[in-house]
Amino acid sequence: MKVKLEKLESHNGIAVKALLDSRVTSLFMDTTFVREKGFKMERVKKPLIVKNVDGTINMGGAITYQVKYNIFFKGHVERVRMDICNLGKTKVILGMLWLAAHNLEIDWEKGEVKMTRCPPIYRKRKQKERKKELKKIEKNEDEETLRKLVPKRFWK
Repeated sequence: MKVKLEKLESHNGIAVKALLDSRVTSLFMDTTFVREKGFKMERVKKPLIVKNVDGTINMGGAITYQVKYNIFFKGHVERVRMDICNLGKTKVILGMLWLAAHNLEIDWEKGEVKMTRCPPIYRKRKQKERKKELKKIEKNEDEETLRKLVPKRFWK
């Protein structure tokens, strides 16, 4: 699905195709894409070993950096953090935690994605309200918010 990513420091927008993948737990952005587009990277506290879908260790090594940005899609907006790793030709992957939180409506025949069941916190609304919520998420409350929205069966 095509989404817009907005850099937090410059508010520059970048359109990109995001892969929806229920086999993946988290959200990921490709290392090369991050560098080419100039996203600000933040070091993670503890490196994370990444395994590919086939069970092999990702040749890009452990995840040592993340990137924070705003993501926009058809009236939906949220601030997210993505782990940075080698994804090959794929630029962005939205995994199961994100998919479960938003409970997308997908028409596979038409190739349409709708966010009709998206929790109210992510819907387009007044700028003042959105800024207040984004500040809460920025203060490291995003994981807590996701835990409230994602069914317990998806927790690790």
